Amino acid sequence: MRIFSTLAAIAAASALAACGGTPAPSIDGPIRLASMGSFHVGGRDATISGQPVRETPIAPGGPVARIDPNGVFAVEHAYVQYFVPAAVRSEVPLLLMHGGGMTGAAFETTPDGREGWLNFFLRRGWPVYNADAVERGRAGFAQSPLVFAGEPVFLAKPEPFERFRIGGGPGTYAKREALEGTQFPVDAYDAFVKQFVPRWTTTDAAVLAAYVALAERICPCVLLAHAQGAQFAFRVAETLPDKVRAIVAIEPAGFGDPAKAASLASVPVASVYGDFIDQDARWPAIKGNGLRYLEALRAAGGTAEAIDLPQVGILGNSHLPMMDKNNAAVAEIVNRWLAARGLWR
Repeated sequence: MRIFSTLAAIAAASALAACGGTPAPSIDGPIRLASMGSFHVGGRDATISGQPVRETPIAPGGPVARIDPNGVFAVEHAYVQYFVPAAVRSEVPLLLMHGGGMTGAAFETTPDGREGWLNFFLRRGWPVYNADAVERGRAGFAQSPLVFAGEPVFLAKPEPFERFRIGGGPGTYAKREALEGTQFPVDAYDAFVKQFVPRWTTTDAAVLAAYVALAERICPCVLLAHAQGAQFAFRVAETLPDKVRAIVAIEPAGFGDPAKAASLASVPVASVYGDFIDQDARWPAIKGNGLRYLEALRAAGGTAEAIDLPQVGILGNSHLPMMDKNNAAVAEIVNRWLAARGLWR
């Protein structure tokens, strides 16, 4: 019943906004909500057997408890938090899809305490759904390697600094040598790296299945995906093209299947790229892959474009524009692109 009440709140807020029954969304003051909530979606039951039972204290000084790792477990679901503004200005909701090793926190408050993109789009009248994908954040974990095959990957503290175009490459973290002109809040880097969580490289099918279940539940919608999340946005659209009104891929690191490009012919796509790409050892190839995918979409009859932020006068962005000091300017570019496609008014 939750989803029907949420859709009803969106419809009611849209109707009231259209007839002047509620104030316009505020871009500064208090955020007024029609509703908010959360849910888990997707997943499956996994049965585990043949594992040894052990006994251990659950709490210091407490009684010994019997821990049985065998049985049926709920696994491979996503967690979603949603916010519906009192005055809706968008045609459909916005689904935020985080990148690799991260959670929906990437779109929340920035590491240095400013409002993130969740608040930006909410203030402009978008109902916003913010997901923690399978095996991230509040989606929870499952037994590894019995459910999540292989070992989790952990990102060492220097790696984002040197790989996400905050610093200029290997060795720059030790000296805290940021790229000249960077918009990333370098003084808050220690707060930023606390966002990272373990990730598995073997769970893509489960992640996609949960996102498809989420899209079936809340869409039609716009997908706004960062880095690794972009591949899931494109593949959700391949699976449910009638449910996706547009895709905004922020520095995409993964893509859809070019052989299925025709399935996205009715889904406008924008890929947004930041600064310093030509100075990096990895990113020219990653961006090149992304541009070739956009070419495949256009060749199949789709509308797909790259937005190069330096070319439109927005300089200094890292791989994390939703956290950069000029994050509102980048979000405004995205919002205007969506408005030009009739998705925001």
